Amino acid sequence: MSASHRMLLGHYQPGNSIVHRAPLLAKYLLVLAVSTSVLLWRIPAIGLGALFLSLLLFAVAGKRVLRAWAAPLRQLWWVFAILAVHQSLINSPVFALTLVSGMFAAIQCGRLVLLTTTQAALLAGLETAATPVRFFGGNPETIALAVALMLRSIPAIATSVQGLSDAAKARGVARNPAVLAAPLVINTVAYAQRTADALAARGIMDRN
Repeated sequence: MSASHRMLLGHYQPGNSIVHRAPLLAKYLLVLAVSTSVLLWRIPAIGLGALFLSLLLFAVAGKRVLRAWAAPLRQLWWVFAILAVHQSLINSPVFALTLVSGMFAAIQCGRLVLLTTTQAALLAGLETAATPVRFFGGNPETIALAVALMLRSIPAIATSVQGLSDAAKARGVARNPAVLAAPLVINTVAYAQRTADALAARGIMDRN
């Protein structure tokens, strides 16, 4: 998976800042507070204030995290631009500014959690949060494992897409999604089978 994709999704950046050391619950509450605020109070002051807060927290988290702040803008700017133009036409430029800034602030706060929290800590927090499922016959460890496998599969599939795209380009084939679909499905299924075999070998999953 390329560095740009890792920064877009929110790949953990080691550090010892107060943001890194903050409890996972506090980080989740921050995301909840920002998301709720921009949804309930749709005014420019809230949207822009939340956006400034996200930038401030990225800066406090350190230079490596701060450099990742603009990743969504570099790669998804056209999405925000289309949304801004659409909302300006059907509502008003002020509403468009409020909506886009609030949405971007919520996304950035969510990315901040991923950038400043190890995957082990994220999964441990998920396992703790899923503890109540025991009362219904569920297994928190299984839920955490499922999420861990999902997180691992994202870069694996992204790498497969990039590899197939590069191979097609090297052969002079246009980057047509229809052309890449079949080999991508094959690679994805093969990855899933290898994962299942590894789990079965460790006695985690029954293949029968």
